[in-house]
Amino acid sequence: MHGLPWLDADKFLLFTLVLTRVSGLTMTAPVFGAKDAPARVRALLALAIALLILPTQWHVPVDDPGTTVNYLVFLAAELLIGLCLGLGMVILFAGLQIAGALIGRLGGLMLANVFDPTMDTEVPLFSRLLFLTAMAVFVCIGGHRMLMAALLDTFAALPPGGGAVPLSVADALVTLVSQSFLLGIRAALPLVTALLLSTLVLGLISRTLPQLNILMVGFGMNAMLSFAILGVTLGGAVWALQDQIEPALNVVLNALHP
Repeated sequence: MHGLPWLDADKFLLFTLVLTRVSGLTMTAPVFGAKDAPARVRALLALAIALLILPTQWHVPVDDPGTTVNYLVFLAAELLIGLCLGLGMVILFAGLQIAGALIGRLGGLMLANVFDPTMDTEVPLFSRLLFLTAMAVFVCIGGHRMLMAALLDTFAALPPGGGAVPLSVADALVTLVSQSFLLGIRAALPLVTALLLSTLVLGLISRTLPQLNILMVGFGMNAMLSFAILGVTLGGAVWALQDQIEPALNVVLNALHP
């Protein structure tokens, strides 16, 4: 076999760079990087998206890496760009998972854990509930389309093989961590306040009626109160998430602009 004469080395290099950037997004981003889907499906998805994006970058000049080390550096830079977009959303979703863990701890439901395939471990029940609800809202409001639009914007700001990732990306991820923490507080605050008031009331009842087994009554009451308040405030929590998705993407995109 004497090779493939029709294969242009420059175009093949361009395709591998585009595929690497897309793979970084599909490995980590919500919906695209869900571990519930088989690895082959995610690989085919990354390949299909790369083939769709490739014609838009067909005339972009790519410098010859020259050596294998330089080529690997190009691939690492492309992978990091895709990972930044995906991790930005993952960090934002982590705020709701932290809120669910806090709610479960205060509500006396820490033993009610479920297996989370995305983290490959057991997580509190409310964390899994909030994560799945946030994922559904993310799809309903077109978050996956926002991610694809953000990915296309990165190709305009940083063409394939254009060089290293700006250092401002680290500051952007730190900003997203603070936003995620505030989102978790906003999601958990109503229920945490209700549970603290419930604990205070139960403490007063135990002082008034010492013969009442407050431990048996308190755990059941806190659990029922947790489900009741969460049913009322769940819409507000996902609404807060919806308001943060587009600003979070803008933070990452602004950091990627050289």
